[in-house]
Parts: sequence; C-alpha cells; structure tokens
Amino acid sequence: MPLDAQPLLRTVRNSLLVVVLAAGTSPAAETPKLVEILSSELDRNFQTLKEKGDPKPYFAAYAVTENEFLTMEATSGLLASRDTRHVRNLDVTVRVGTPKLDNYHRQPRDIAQFTMGSVVSLDDNPNALKRRLWMDTDSVYRAASVRLTNIKSDTQVKVTAVDQSDDFSAAPSAVEFRKVSTYKVNEKQISERLRAWSKRLSMSPEILNSAVSFQAQREVKTFVNTDGTRLQHGRTFARIVISARAKAFDGMDLATSDTIEADDPSRLPDSKVVEARVDKVIADLKGLLKAPEVDPFVGPAILSGKASGVFFHEIFGHRIEGHRQKDESEGQTFTKRVNKEVLPDFLSVYFDPTLKHYADEDLYGWYDYDDEGVKARRVSVVEKGILKTFLLSRSPIAGFPESNGHGRRQAGAEIVARQSNLVVDSAKKVPDAELRKLLVEEIKRQGKPYGLFFESVTGGYTTTRSQGLQAFTVIPLVVYRVYPDGRPDELVRGADIVGTPLASFAKIVATSDKLEVFNGYCGAESGSVPVSASSPALLVSEIEVQRKNRSQERPPLLPRPTAQTGGAE
Repeated sequence: MPLDAQPLLRTVRNSLLVVVLAAGTSPAAETPKLVEILSSELDRNFQTLKEKGDPKPYFAAYAVTENEFLTMEATSGLLASRDTRHVRNLDVTVRVGTPKLDNYHRQPRDIAQFTMGSVVSLDDNPNALKRRLWMDTDSVYRAASVRLTNIKSDTQVKVTAVDQSDDFSAAPSAVEFRKVSTYKVNEKQISERLRAWSKRLSMSPEILNSAVSFQAQREVKTFVNTDGTRLQHGRTFARIVISARAKAFDGMDLATSDTIEADDPSRLPDSKVVEARVDKVIADLKGLLKAPEVDPFVGPAILSGKASGVFFHEIFGHRIEGHRQKDESEGQTFTKRVNKEVLPDFLSVYFDPTLKHYADEDLYGWYDYDDEGVKARRVSVVEKGILKTFLLSRSPIAGFPESNGHGRRQAGAEIVARQSNLVVDSAKKVPDAELRKLLVEEIKRQGKPYGLFFESVTGGYTTTRSQGLQAFTVIPLVVYRVYPDGRPDELVRGADIVGTPLASFAKIVATSDKLEVFNGYCGAESGSVPVSASSPALLVSEIEVQRKNRSQERPPLLPRPTAQTGGAE
C-alpha cells in the first residue's frame, strides 16, 4: 500500500495564486437533479430485479463521482504542459443473497471486482444517464448472481472461515445535499510563478531534471442507495509539487521533492514561501550529492513528526483496516489483540475524518460521508497503548458489527475499510532539544558510533499478506548521522527504513511535544484516496536501515548546455 506525498506547509492566508468563488460548502436548497435521476432509476431497477431476479437482490446503490482538474507544469523556466479534465464516473453496486452471505463474501486471495465502473455524461440528461444505469445494473446483477453461486459451492467444500460475521451491516440512512465550491484560477499568474520557480531549480548545474507543477481539483460525490440514503457532497483540493533529480558519481539516483497541499486553493502559500521550499529542495539535493553512502545500520534514531506519521500509517494504519481481520489471506497482525497492549502505554491513536485542519495545517483525509454514505466520525483505535477497535466499512468483522464511517474507494474500485486522518497522541512529550539529548544518551548506552535523524520522507509501503513477510519500508529523503561527541550532524544518502511492525512498536522510547502533518495519497485495494498522518517526532531505541538499490549508470558524459548553446541558464 504505497503512500506518496510530502508535508503540507504551514497555512498562509494571503494566497496570490487562486481566487475561489463561493468558497467552502453550503446546504443546497432543493434536491439536485442528478439525485432525482439516480433515485428514480434505482427504485425502478431494484423493484424489477426483486420481482424477476433469481437470486433476488436485497441492496443496491449508485454512486457518481465528478472531478474537475486543472494541472500545469513548468520545467527550466518554460511551461511544459497544461491539462484540464472534467469527468463523471458511475459505480453500480448490487448485493444478492442475504446480509449473512452475499456476493461480496470475501474469499482468500480474492481479487474480484464487484462493482461496474463507467464514464457517464456531464449533463444531467435523464435519457443518457438512465440508459447507462440500466445497462450497468443488468451487467452487475448477472455477475453478482454467478459469483454468489460459486461462493455457495465453495462453502460446501472448503474449511469454515474463522470469522463467521455477516457480509453486510445495517447503517442509518442519510439525506443531505451540499453545494461544493467552484474556483476561478488566474492561469497567467500561476504560469508566471511556475516558470520562475522552475527556472530557479534549473539554475543549479548539478540538477539533471526538475519541475514544478500546480493542480486544482473539485470533487463532487452523489450517492443513493435502497436504504433511503440520498447524498451530494464534496470538496476541493490544491497542490504544488516541487521535484528535482540528480545522479551521484557512483551511479546512485538521487531525488528531493516537496509537496504543498491544501484543502482549498485559496489556502496555498504565497510565492515567497514556495521560493523558500524550492531553495530547500535544491540545497538538499546538492548536499546529497556530496554525502557519503549509508551503511546498513541498526541503532537508535529520531524520526521527525512527518517521518513518524508515515511510519504509523504504514506499519500500524493498514493493519487495523477492518477487512484485513476477516480475510484469511491476510497476516492479521492485530486481529486477536483487541483490549491488549499493541503500543507503549504513553501512546494513543485515533482517526478523525471530520478534522479539516489540525496543528495549524490543512488535513487531506477529511470527508463528510464515506463512500457507503455513512457519516464521518472520530474513531479511537488505541487508548494508552491498548487496541480498542478497527477501521470499519459496512462489511462487519467478529465483535464489530457496524461501520464507523471508513468505507472508502477511488472511483471505479471496490469499497473497503481505509484510513482517513491519523493522529498520534503522546503522554510522554519532551521538547525537541531534550529528545535529541535522549538520543545521544541512547547512542552512548548502546556503544554505537552514531545515531540517525530522519528529517523528511517521500512515502512508504507495506506488506500485510500472510504469504509475504510482515514487513514495511519507509523511504527517507533527508537523513543525518548524529554523533555522540558533539560533532556536527552529517548528511548521508541511500538509506531506507525497514522492519517488522510488532518489533518496531516496542522500540519507541519518547516523543517530542510538537505535532507535524504529512499529507498524501494512499494506494491500496480500493485505489488511491487522500489521507493525512499527524504525529510528534519519535525517539526509537532501535531502527534498521538498508542501502537503496543503486544504478550502474554514470552521470552524463556530455557537459550541460549553457545559455549560449541553447540551455536554460
């Protein structure tokens, strides 16, 4: 489950990039036309299938996800691309059988796609939309009927699953319509800034290629189901991505990047702030080119709040997603550890998709309703080290019969339990200076030549399947050696954090008193969804790093072009 992104900058109110019209969301005065079309066709199709179908359906839902994008990218001081997209995706769900056993019953190594995803008209044209709904509903129902037959056959010849919970749970119906803001972008101003920022990157001869991009997105979700839920809601996104690449003398590919994200384009920082982030990307890459390659190492370290946010997302968050506790092909690390200690007793963890802002920053993982129409809510999963619950969709698991609002997906994928806004809370906080002092003491106690400080990361991934290693990797960008004798910290390159979850949690010693936020997109079975992780810095008594894979290619033999020969300088 890869996680990709860089931290969000501290919010700056005086944005010069984008002017938003009708910012935020507000209640709609009447039922949207799209909701009326979806509702009438859902009622018609569902009633017909109940009368004529065998097996009969007991639940159905239609979801339309509308996305508008504007993406612009500049490199070497020139605008390289501009792209706009406006698309609507339809997902049709039909459940046949009973809530106890239906066509969504998970099988080991199950990779089946249960929904039907289609692109539909942007216009609320009843004829066009109803024709697509009719055809997709028929296709999904036929596939559901065949699948249920196969599932029933399998239950007769295979060992009974340990988790005998139902395949679907009841949930309260909801009716709410919210108008989602539209935005107006000053493209000329944005393109000028992108050119200036990208030129700033290209002026460094060490950088082989670089780019700065901007993306604005508006997403509107419309959802209806046979329980009576009728919803239309959504949000806006905005993103600036700064990236640069180089190659060390020994062939190692090096990259530094920064991603500035906000829940609304008007909250992106002004040009001066972005320039400073560009300069940091350049300085980090130049430093890495001169830095020694890291050796494999096991010893004490500090993970910055951003790095520890990814650490928790990968090694903890994915393992408490509900469907993994039911799937026999999963490792089920925490399935039988409810009401038992899984983290040090000074740590608590919760997920809260209702939080739009936290620690003076925007969070990317917020939403009003999940993709099954269940109201978003805060879920405390660990309290003082003790595991209390899991993240749940409407697919229940043993001991947890109801959704807690974490059924999520990318349009076109199947809904499973996914993370939202992860927050790590500590009762053992110390100032950053004290945390560093504790690190030095731990280095001396263990007799290690140095410890490590992980300043920034670009993402990570983990394996949760029982057939694979229960392991994780976090991919750092900027790592320093910390020496116990007072020498200045030394930048190193080529390190990846690796490990296994249960052993890693036991090594957490203390945390800082300052939260940092990592925003990004997480990719797993149900596609790419926006998430965030907020955490203080962590002191760990032991962490393992391995060397990155290294290319055998040397840096370019030809000299870099100059301005006189057509270069960008």
